[in-house]
Amino acid sequence: MYAPERQQEILRLARDGGRVDVVSLAEEFQVTAETIRRDLKAMDRAGLVRRVHGGAIPAGRLDFEPDLAERETTAADEKDRIARAALAELPADGTLIVDAGSTVARLTGILPAEASLTVVTHSLPIAARLADHPGIQLHLVGGRVRHRTRAAVDAWALRAYAEIRADVLFVAANGFSAEHGLTTPDLAEAAVKRAAMAAARRVVLLADSSKHGQEHFARFGGLADVDLLITDSGLGPDDAAAIERGGTEVVRA
Repeated sequence: MYAPERQQEILRLARDGGRVDVVSLAEEFQVTAETIRRDLKAMDRAGLVRRVHGGAIPAGRLDFEPDLAERETTAADEKDRIARAALAELPADGTLIVDAGSTVARLTGILPAEASLTVVTHSLPIAARLADHPGIQLHLVGGRVRHRTRAAVDAWALRAYAEIRADVLFVAANGFSAEHGLTTPDLAEAAVKRAAMAAARRVVLLADSSKHGQEHFARFGGLADVDLLITDSGLGPDDAAAIERGGTEVVRA
């Protein structure tokens, strides 16, 4: 069992039972206690559980939102694989909308030097990363900047996305599932994501498998609104097949 699969099962047990303990989990999954502690630490950073003495309890907060530094270090290998797979979705000499998110940011960090693209983003860190790329014509969407995500939101951002059309949107989500769709903790960010989706001909969701089955406070779309989900191999084949039956193509990197 891979770590993301084990962590998904730990999360289910925590939610079903109200808490989990390190010793019992180590016995159940036949791994060391230190492995379980690393799992719980990663899940705590991702906002899925709260570590307590000897174990963890489910987070229970739909509005919990880790900061940028925490998200950068969570599921780093999986996010790198997703970003590399997403390179295949770049349009030739086309227009991209790039959402705010740690996995999407990894994609912008590996854009080929020879890429010739128009990029629109409301993420300050992503704009800074792309500002010196020789082949990128960069458009930075303005608005109120949220401190936690460094993303522009509210009326200015919504107006900007209402006035453009793009070939592809690379969008991020804090949670995705067939039941609850695409969710994020903040209503203002959800509104901007929704506007960006409406502005793009093709929507590509970049989300690691730990986001599957998660739900947060603000819904900004359904999986049916996504043309392609690029995730990691921690998403099981049965779950991937269920998503594809709903009309969304799935790539497990």
